[in-house]
Amino acid sequence: MKKKKIVNIGIAVIVCLLIGFLSSFATQSSVNDWYLTLNKPSFNPPNEIFAPVWTILYTLMGISAGIVWSKGFHHIWVKTALYHFAFQLLFNALWSIVFFGLKSPLLALLIILTLLTLIMLTIKWFKVVSKIAAYLLIPYLLWVCFAAVLNYNIWLLN
Repeated sequence: MKKKKIVNIGIAVIVCLLIGFLSSFATQSSVNDWYLTLNKPSFNPPNEIFAPVWTILYTLMGISAGIVWSKGFHHIWVKTALYHFAFQLLFNALWSIVFFGLKSPLLALLIILTLLTLIMLTIKWFKVVSKIAAYLLIPYLLWVCFAAVLNYNIWLLN
């Protein structure tokens, strides 16, 4: 693997993990009090599952973005793909802030539905640049689909 590609992947992974770490502050602000008081569906996973799953997903996202970035930011398709990636990453962080920080499951539901659309667009653009990079985002898409169903049910139950 080329050194440039390894560096790009490393930077992208660090950025994704940093975004996840920063958005976890909003999560931690209410996960041990407000979130505990919510009615949750029977399929709600234990809280201990979320951190490891998100760490894996942010790592895969970073690898994916690094692969695309290594194709050359000067290329219009790479720029377009990475702009979509950055935009969905912002919505990813926004969801945590709104759901846990603002304690608003309904607004968070609207954000996560937007996030799902942005992830699908990102996958579409990543596939133009690198099929492998696109496929690496599929676990993320599936988890966010699950999170959207969970978010919807929490909103309904509360």
